[in-house]
This record gives sequence, C-alpha cells and structure tokens, in this order.
Amino acid sequence: VKVVKNKIAPPFRTTEFDIIFGKGISRAGDLLDLSVEHGFVNRAGTYFNYKDERLAQGRENARAALLSKPEVMEELERDL
Repeated sequence: VKVVKNKIAPPFRTTEFDIIFGKGISRAGDLLDLSVEHGFVNRAGTYFNYKDERLAQGRENARAALLSKPEVMEELERDL
C-alpha cells in the first residue's frame, strides 16, 4: 500500500500486509512478520521456529499454524 495524500500523516509512505479475500487484513500474517522482525520468531531458510518449536515450513503454513494455535498468537502479542 502506498499513501499518496493524507491530512493526518506524511505522504508517500509504503507498507505491506496480506489481504485475504472474504476475510480482510490478515492479523496472523502481520503478527508473524513483526515477530520475525523483532526476533521472537526465528526464520531459518524457509522454516519458522518459535522458542524450541518448529511452527511450519513457508510463510503461509506458518501463518496457518499461528491461526490454529491461539495461545501462541496471544503470547506473541504480549511479547510485542
């Protein structure tokens, strides 16, 4: 997404997020990206690991794994 004109914030800022058809913006995808960026989730090649547990191989599978484990999502939200 690129904001061209905005009365509240500076223009020409860009960001990326997932939009799932029929569901909207993917909260789990954003949480996964932020967790990797801040070091709470480790990414080794295509594998995503949280603590000593392997979440999944590939970003989409890791996002789905977070959706199936609400307790892990809550813990990551608290950590962030």
